[in-house]
Amino acid sequence: MASILWRGGWASRLRIASGLVLFVFAFFHFLNIGMGLFHTDLLHDMQDGRKFVTRHNIMSAILYVALVTHAGLALISIAQRRTLRMPFSLALQAVLGLLIPLQLITHIVQTRYAHEVFDVNDEMGYIIILMWPSTAIWTQSLLLLIVWIHGCIGLHMWLRLTRWWGSLVPYLIGFAVFVPAFALSGVLTEGRRLWSDFADPFLREQYIEHYNWPTQDEFAALFAVGDTSKKVFWGLLALTALTYFGRKLWRRRHSVHVRYVNGPDVTSEKGMTLLEMSQSNGVPHTALCGGKGRCTTCRVIVEDGAGKLPPPSEAEARSLAAVGAAEGTRLACQLRPTEPLTVFRVFRPEGGRDRAHASQGQERQLAVLFLDMRGFTARTTGQLPYDIVFLLNRFFDAIVPSITAHGGTVDKYMGDGLLAMFETPDAESSAQASLAAAADIGRALARFNQQLEAEGSPAIRIGMGLHLGDLVLGEIGAAKHAPRTIIGDAVNVASRLEGETKALSVELLASAKVLQAAGIEPNRSQLRKFRLRGVADPVPALPLKHAVDLDALTAPEEQIA
Repeated sequence: MASILWRGGWASRLRIASGLVLFVFAFFHFLNIGMGLFHTDLLHDMQDGRKFVTRHNIMSAILYVALVTHAGLALISIAQRRTLRMPFSLALQAVLGLLIPLQLITHIVQTRYAHEVFDVNDEMGYIIILMWPSTAIWTQSLLLLIVWIHGCIGLHMWLRLTRWWGSLVPYLIGFAVFVPAFALSGVLTEGRRLWSDFADPFLREQYIEHYNWPTQDEFAALFAVGDTSKKVFWGLLALTALTYFGRKLWRRRHSVHVRYVNGPDVTSEKGMTLLEMSQSNGVPHTALCGGKGRCTTCRVIVEDGAGKLPPPSEAEARSLAAVGAAEGTRLACQLRPTEPLTVFRVFRPEGGRDRAHASQGQERQLAVLFLDMRGFTARTTGQLPYDIVFLLNRFFDAIVPSITAHGGTVDKYMGDGLLAMFETPDAESSAQASLAAAADIGRALARFNQQLEAEGSPAIRIGMGLHLGDLVLGEIGAAKHAPRTIIGDAVNVASRLEGETKALSVELLASAKVLQAAGIEPNRSQLRKFRLRGVADPVPALPLKHAVDLDALTAPEEQIA
């Protein structure tokens, strides 16, 4: 999981790390404000505790470096973008992020800067009285909401890569709504109390003395610093915009024009592949492998300008030859135009871009399990259809939890059998999960057979084939009716191994590849090589009379001893 969460270059990692620092600070700051809902002493006590941490020299340095780093990387990211076209969530996060400094500058100047320069006691009471009941209370409340929404979007975009985040989202949405509501309630409650006290001349003088209220000249100096800081920020925004449009103009001067038959004309930067040009300009273009050159679904016929193109690479030529492509056909993901072109998309996705992107395959190395019930036809001959369905559902109810408990999913049911895959972060964990699931299936089957025996029914026997290899996961089927499924040689190998279990009278054949990926080195004398139909090379696999025998292979050495 760590490799997934911290994937990317140094800029991405710095942005994530600095964002986390700021989010944690904002979270405790908002909880602190919310304490005003209960009692002023709680509000100030928590603030004293926070300041003890955040105003330590080291923590202050970390906090302000994180703030400058996060804002700076955001501006650099915008300046370096090729296009401002982006998903709504990213656009919203970017807009909110740019709005934050406009209000945050004033907040910092009137609190930390006033405290350091003019020795102002910037307790929460001082801040709330300073804003109440002017428009500042609304703008600062809006700042609170903007900061929180911006942070939550960023956190979601980061953690959605994990397997566990999706299951927590429904619960965390309520918590995400609670935090700003709690903080705003605290502001309103404390604000009304303080303003009532401030109306009393005697209490007013005490508050002014307690907070070391800035003089008129000091306020003027604070406003001047705030205005200057905002001008600097506006200047940085202008520089960002100038850089973005300057780069865009430079790319246009070093660009190439592409005309799509039955489609738009686009101008894109030289050096991009034709597929990248399509995607950056919103042109629907099928590419099931995601533009990796592993399929030919992005191929185009070059109708004008083919003579000025470099010849296909060996890999591209081999792929085109495999499908018998006509002369002038090229792969858009491999073609980098440098001169004007007119191209025809061989496979134009129906219904716009959604179908193309939803249908893209994803290559993974995963473990797959093929399972089949032995003697099903003979067992059910003469039985009523409802009884057969009842038996099958009872059987699957008994064994499928053993698959899902280890992170596996049933890809499809095939009468009295099923195909399952174990989609985990890497091949090692996928192999380990599949072996654990197979052993649990053996135990679940034994318990189910005990029930059948008590009912006077014959026991059920199964055969399982287990293999690990390269798969393609994707939506296969007609548009809007395409379930997510898997295809690849690994599925065929697992199916053929399952077929071999019948002749050997064993419950499981686990390929050497899945065992080795799980960190198990079986005795070579126990392995058998199988020549499987549709598989070029012999496949070494370990036959196991009972699937639970896997426990002896996967148990730690000290347990075996």
